This record gives sequence, structure tokens and C-alpha cells, in this order.
Amino acid sequence: MDTAVTTESEGTTWGGGNQPLNASYGKMMMWFFIVSDALTFSGFLVSYGFSRFKFIETWPIADEVFTHVPFFHGNYPMIYVAFMTFILIMSSVTMVLAVDAGHKMKKNKVIWYMFATIIGGAIFVGSQAWEWATFIKGDFGALETKGGRVLQFVKADTGERAALADFATALPEDRIKHESKNGIWYQEEGYQTSFSLNEVITGFKANPGILIRTETINEDGEKTLLTREQSLDRLSDAVRVVEGANLIRNEYGSRLFADFFFFITGFHGFHVFSGVVINIIIFFNIILGTYERRGHYEMVEKVGLYWHFVDLVWVFVFTFFYLV
Repeated sequence: MDTAVTTESEGTTWGGGNQPLNASYGKMMMWFFIVSDALTFSGFLVSYGFSRFKFIETWPIADEVFTHVPFFHGNYPMIYVAFMTFILIMSSVTMVLAVDAGHKMKKNKVIWYMFATIIGGAIFVGSQAWEWATFIKGDFGALETKGGRVLQFVKADTGERAALADFATALPEDRIKHESKNGIWYQEEGYQTSFSLNEVITGFKANPGILIRTETINEDGEKTLLTREQSLDRLSDAVRVVEGANLIRNEYGSRLFADFFFFITGFHGFHVFSGVVINIIIFFNIILGTYERRGHYEMVEKVGLYWHFVDLVWVFVFTFFYLV
């Protein structure tokens, strides 16, 4: 007669019960959430990749968009984004150290490492908010054509981007920005750009040292630069001035880029902000000795899983938006 033999390790690991796979209910649920959230982010990034491939010839070049550093003027491509990424990765390191200290029941070390993690997350969220504000405001301005194409301006002698303020000519027009006190007119008209279309066209014609480049990327991986004659000809297609980026207009190129940027980085930023809030709650519970009385710091480990997931997602977002 055959006798079924079950070893002790098999029984505890695969036998189910309160701790399937030798993991607590809380950690299992966290893993389920992470897997479902990973699928959500994957869908977003796949959609972004498909759209970029479809409109590759008009997609903005990241090195020309993300060039800002707080308190510094100049062109510093990707410098601040790299700093944000470094801060977030280091916060993941401090979270690992906090979990390890929790396993060893070293309360003071857990407190300090959790505090460092919170500071790193707060810096990242603040930096992302600043980056959003800079992206929305814009630096140079551009024109949009009837077909939705973007015309940017460059200096003929240096090849550098030229801002509208560098050449636009002020005309005796009504250039008062709309104010909320204007009621319905304010709601319907929205915000007025710094310069009108006529002011930009007049200034361009009066400055032969300014050329137009289109959003189309040439074989050299650069935006297509038009001659002076071609630039003057393309001005006839312009219908509006565009400054910065939003969900409708985008001075950097394809408007889909701005839509995906706001949605995906905003969704990730919400995750980081939520993680910071949860970490603060856990931080105060540690100070109050809640987990010390429980005899374990599993809650720190569970929130650590979430934090590592958020960091990993940013690696993919950083790669898709800024590097590729």
C-alpha cells in the first residue's frame, strides 16, 4: 500500500493556511496590488511607445525639452532629471536599510532610515511639481499651423532657439490679459499669449537673422531648419501663438507627447506622494513604539515593497520619456 509522505517544509510552504508561501496575508495582498499596478503602468507605457513610434518624425527631442535646473539659467539637458532619479533611488536604499534594521529590532535606526526615505520622496515630488510648472510655462514660444504643426524659431548665426520676446514687435493692439473679473468673457476666451500672431509675424519679417524650424526630425536626428525664404512662406500657415504645453497645445512638438507626459508622470507622482504620506504615518507609529510592542516591523517591510515598486516604475518612465 502506497503511503503519502509530506515533509515539514512542504507542509508549511505549500499547505496554505494563514500564511501561503510562508508570507503573511498583508504581504500577499501588497504583492497582488503591485502586480495589478504593474500591469496598469505597462499598459500606459505600451500606449506611449506605440504613439511615439507612429509619430516618430514629429516627436519632441527630450534633450531640447528638459533643460532646466532650479536657480540656474542656461541649457543643462537632463541634469535635473538625473538628479531626481538619483534621489529616488537613494531613498530606496534607505528603505532597504530601514527594513533590515526592523528585522534586527533596532528602533532608532529604523526611525532615521525612514526619515531619510521620507525626505528623499518629498524632494522628488517637489522636483516633479517644479518640472511640471516649467514644462507648462515654456521658455521660447512657437506658432501653430492650420494642420496642428509647430513652427519654432532659431537664431541663424548660432542655431540656438530664439524666444518670441527676442524678435516680436509690439503693435498698438489690445494686449490686456484676461482677468476673472470679466466674467463670461474670461471663461470663453481663456488666457491670452504674451504676443499676438501679428506681432510675431511682423517681428520675424523685420529680423532676417531669425529662421524657422519645423517639428519634423530629419535624417540627422535634428529638427528640420528652413531657409529664410522657406520660413517666410511657412508663416502664411500659422494660425496661433503657442507658449508652453498643456493638454491642447504644445510648443515642443506633438501634442500627444504632452498628454502622455502629464498623465504618466502625474500618475507616478501620485504614487510617490501617496508613498510619502504612508511613510509618514508609519514613521510616527515607529516613534510611538507601535511595532516594538507587536514584536516585529512587518509594516515597514510592506510599505518598503510599495516604495521599491514605485522606484522601479520610475526607472522605466525615465527611460521611455528622457533617454530613448
